[in-house]
Amino acid sequence: MQGNQQQAYDRGITIFSPDGRLYQVEYAREAVAQGSAAVGVRTPDGVVIAADRQPRSPLIERDSIEKVHDVDEHVAIGSAGHVADARQLVDFARRQAQVERLRYDQAIDVEALTKQVTDHIQQYTQTGGARPFGAALLVGGVTDGEPRLFETDPSGTPYEWQANAIGGGRDEAQRLLEDEYREDADLDGGITLALRALAETSDELSATSVDLRTVDVESAAVRSLSVEELEDYIAAADIGGETDE
Repeated sequence: MQGNQQQAYDRGITIFSPDGRLYQVEYAREAVAQGSAAVGVRTPDGVVIAADRQPRSPLIERDSIEKVHDVDEHVAIGSAGHVADARQLVDFARRQAQVERLRYDQAIDVEALTKQVTDHIQQYTQTGGARPFGAALLVGGVTDGEPRLFETDPSGTPYEWQANAIGGGRDEAQRLLEDEYREDADLDGGITLALRALAETSDELSATSVDLRTVDVESAAVRSLSVEELEDYIAAADIGGETDE
């Protein structure tokens, strides 16, 4: 009998269990935990978002694996979980950023953008015939000279962080971030910390398996680090494996 009740709540996407749980949302969180990791670090000089994009096969083109996305000139998003779900959310965020520029001729506020995305996510936790998004996002950017970093959860809840990890190996990466994060670190220090945290989730971190963007306060512009730059940071931090040729 207990098993049948459990299955009923499993199938009922919009139905709370007697102990106040939405099982489908919890399963969506588990989907995030099965994905490759992404790490975000906020510093006074800007925001860093890095993600592991290690291919499943040597035949896959690395550039086709997108884990960190440009959303607007001043906002980047890292993802973990189901790639297709994450792409839908990133596309939604891009549309919202474009609407803000067309309607008000200004860049969208990072917090406002995050909450629009989480409002969209939350609708899928109470709509029949749909399922929650099996993806979590790290939204980083600069608004009015202030760096901001947010996480979105499959429940539709936004959280603001100084540094955070999502995806597989999150616990190990988060422990390192909590131990080594410094509020006064510069952007270079933020990049190194993000890479060190990402290395906690991967046995063979290399410059070609990392997707990393920064948004610095001075330019308020998203910048993607090249493989050569990543090699220098990884070598200086003495982490990861050899770069794949």
